[in-house]
Amino acid sequence: MSDTIIARCEAKGLRMTGQRRTIAQVLQQSADHPDVEELYARASKVDSGISIATVYRTVKLFEEAGILDRLEFGDGRARYEDAERDHHDHLIDMQSGEVIEFVDPEIEALQEKIAAKLGYKLKGHRLELYGVPLEQD
Repeated sequence: MSDTIIARCEAKGLRMTGQRRTIAQVLQQSADHPDVEELYARASKVDSGISIATVYRTVKLFEEAGILDRLEFGDGRARYEDAERDHHDHLIDMQSGEVIEFVDPEIEALQEKIAAKLGYKLKGHRLELYGVPLEQD
């Protein structure tokens, strides 16, 4: 990913207000998968004038523009990540809600093989695994 969320928004012709820039910067700095409530909490620390409605509208705008990916991990909360992040899959801890990103070359190769076996060239995928920690003795 060579450019920022702000640069991609500008390249798509989105009007970037100061509050939108703040939200974009918060998203750019997020290493996790924040929902709107968490984005609002982070953004309002930078600009106390940002309302939760502004965060909702901005996230929707960025999602519709292809800047953000919306993720749903079965907990009723839509979470977001930069659509331009390097490819990765997710393991969701069903007890804590923690989302662990991972890349596994064997899984990637198997998905390509399955698509080819079914007569397709794989153009993309999303893999989400749900689990609970193994019991520790």
